[in-house]
Amino acid sequence: MTDIETLIIGAGAVGLATARALALSGREVMVLERHSLIGSETSARNSEVIHAGIYYPTGSVKARLCVDGKHQLYEFCVDNGVGHERIGKLIVAAHDAQLDELRKIKQKAAENGVRDLVFVDRDELREREPALNCSGALWSPSTGIIDSHAFMLALQGGLEASGGQVVLNTNVTSIEAELSGGYRVHIETEDGETYTLTCRELIVSAGHGAPGLMQAFPEAMPPKAYLAKGNYFKLQGKAPFSTLIYPVPEPGGLGVHLTLDLQHQARFGPDVEWVEEFDYVVDPARGDRFYGAIRSYWPDLPDGSLVPDYSGIRPKIAGPGEPAADFRIEGPQSHGLHGLVALYGVESPGLTASLAIAEEVKVRLN
Repeated sequence: MTDIETLIIGAGAVGLATARALALSGREVMVLERHSLIGSETSARNSEVIHAGIYYPTGSVKARLCVDGKHQLYEFCVDNGVGHERIGKLIVAAHDAQLDELRKIKQKAAENGVRDLVFVDRDELREREPALNCSGALWSPSTGIIDSHAFMLALQGGLEASGGQVVLNTNVTSIEAELSGGYRVHIETEDGETYTLTCRELIVSAGHGAPGLMQAFPEAMPPKAYLAKGNYFKLQGKAPFSTLIYPVPEPGGLGVHLTLDLQHQARFGPDVEWVEEFDYVVDPARGDRFYGAIRSYWPDLPDGSLVPDYSGIRPKIAGPGEPAADFRIEGPQSHGLHGLVALYGVESPGLTASLAIAEEVKVRLN
């Protein structure tokens, strides 16, 4: 007999979506979260963009779950009153030499099942976005923005309505398999008390912490963890754009792009800063390099108009100079551990894909 049927470590968007899906399937579910708030790491420190699924390698888990998750997410937002806007985005070629890259991006998107991209020429762009300077663009109408915290609260509400619960201020220090089946989870509370919980099923959705926790199971071959900080800068004043603006991707990232929140306040970022420890302070000096990148498509960006906003740290499982890693969602079919699913490297588009990831976990658990 175990204390709980299904334990989930981590109350980010993916952990909560998974908990809700499993509770709706009839399981007794508890989510353990080490912070005092749900979704206070990766899930709360991002661009809050609903991604279309354009850039990811064809056939990858990221591509498939992003496209599936996007449709599920829009439907969820409507059904649950979560703030969102299907605002769209322009992927812009700063000069004629990049126009061929737009064609390649459109082809890649189509291979991923995203077939709504439309070429927009310079003249039409001049009418739609007069402040934008570019040779042409791709219009992505299914890209959107979302209130990520409201989304996670709705997930928590759905979980609790199905009998599940979230326990905050509870740090999982280690996990181990029970000889009789199931798992033993060692936890420490905020006041330093230590406890042990047993469960029949265990979902390790701990973001940055997942590889470390899974070291308890060498047969699972957990990956090495890396920390990639992304800094955002806020625009002082109103942005002259009505949609999201992304440059043609650069090697290693999507370039410095402009996103809007639901109040249409503009922010730029994120960049990539490899770090060794958690530090969310944004160095104002990093903003200096943003100006040149942004002026490639918005030449009238005023001097001194960017101020530090916030940062996030991506839970990477590929290091500097290595190809971007796919999501790793590994169940008994991968590692042979019955009732255990571990998730690694769930960075962007994890928020967009979260509902689809939850269904994937359910499939791999059964």
